[in-house]
Amino acid sequence: MQSETSSSPVQSSPATLRKVTIAAAAGTVVEWFDFAIYGFLAPIIAKVFFPDENHIIGLLQTFAVFAVAFALRPVGGAFFGMLGDRIGRKRVLALTVMLMSGATVAMGILPGYATIGIWAAVLLTLARSLQGFSAGGEYAGAVTYVIEHAPPNQRSRYSSWMPAATFGSFAVAALLCYLLTANLSTEAMNGWGWRIPFLVAGPMGLVAFYIRRRLQESPLFAEIADDSESTHTRLGTTLRQQWRPMLTLGGYISLTALSFYTFSTYMTTFLREVVLLPADQVLMTNVAALAFAAVLSPVLGRVCDKVGRKAMMTASSILLGALAVPAYLLASQGGLGNALLGQILLATGAVAANVVTAVLLSEVFPTAVRYTASAITYNVSYAVFGGTAPFVATFLIATTGNKLAPALYLSVIAAGALIATYLIPETSKRSLSAGTPTTTAARTARARTH
Repeated sequence: MQSETSSSPVQSSPATLRKVTIAAAAGTVVEWFDFAIYGFLAPIIAKVFFPDENHIIGLLQTFAVFAVAFALRPVGGAFFGMLGDRIGRKRVLALTVMLMSGATVAMGILPGYATIGIWAAVLLTLARSLQGFSAGGEYAGAVTYVIEHAPPNQRSRYSSWMPAATFGSFAVAALLCYLLTANLSTEAMNGWGWRIPFLVAGPMGLVAFYIRRRLQESPLFAEIADDSESTHTRLGTTLRQQWRPMLTLGGYISLTALSFYTFSTYMTTFLREVVLLPADQVLMTNVAALAFAAVLSPVLGRVCDKVGRKAMMTASSILLGALAVPAYLLASQGGLGNALLGQILLATGAVAANVVTAVLLSEVFPTAVRYTASAITYNVSYAVFGGTAPFVATFLIATTGNKLAPALYLSVIAAGALIATYLIPETSKRSLSAGTPTTTAARTARARTH
């Protein structure tokens, strides 16, 4: 792993930090709201876009399309990451939020299988693909932008607002789906009600775009952009130089991705399709659990700055590994209380993993390749373990008949993440103010000659 120079970065004022954090969080809300509503409405989408021959097959097809969007996230991460390392963070973040919201609105106006047959599924897949491609440059870029403004001893405090925005957006999406489900008939919800959350993404995206367009560039990026010795690293060079930290960090983020989607997306399907709780009750408990996660995120962000990254990584791996089975056991008992408590057990470990991941994405990599390396690492892990989480969980229960199969899967991945934790050095004290190692060496040489 490359070390950074110890020079002090440009300090941002508290007012600038608030503005930067709000702008980054606004786009994060749009990104994850868009992905959340697809997961929450998966049973209805299965009926609208796929032949109504076998409900489980339709649900698997819906989650397969869910996974396709994640398959394109690494491609988007590489594309927008290189663009962000070349032209700046804020321009790319303004572009990604518009593409994401546009793709989501498109899903809200698509005709169903009954109208255009198989083309409905094709168009749904294309819209989800564009959504996934653009989202690939969003989260890693947002946390990079925030952390490059933050004080060295408060980086997790500020970056934790990104997972808070993530869980909060899922809570808003779940609440909207709950209100629609509770107030519309089944026929109305299946006919047109499900489209409303997708269409809401339009104005949300415009607001986030407006906020982001008014921001200044990150001071650390401006520093290397103004340096005549700084060069833009090619993708192949980035992969050759950063493959080891990308691989080890990806090993840990596999747990972040799986726990997030197991808790935030698949659990609602599990409670509806396996436990057979009414849809409105499922969404009610999910809103409460997600709100809890959103509130907990900034709290754990401050804790992470105090105890360090490795301690938080270890704690999250142990929590998720130990609590996954009890959480599913509780949820499978039925009833509102059991459903809520099971989700909160999962949420505690998932929040800890998401909070430390947000800050690690920027601390592990040097400034000149930070956007590219972090976006690829994050999105590959989410594509392999996050995007497939609902599909794998549904498949495991369908083939084994064991309701606890998804929990056992999560526990295995938690054990792997714990191993990865010990391969990643502590980064909480690391300076972020340098560019590439070549740039740092050039600066040192110039200083010596003068």
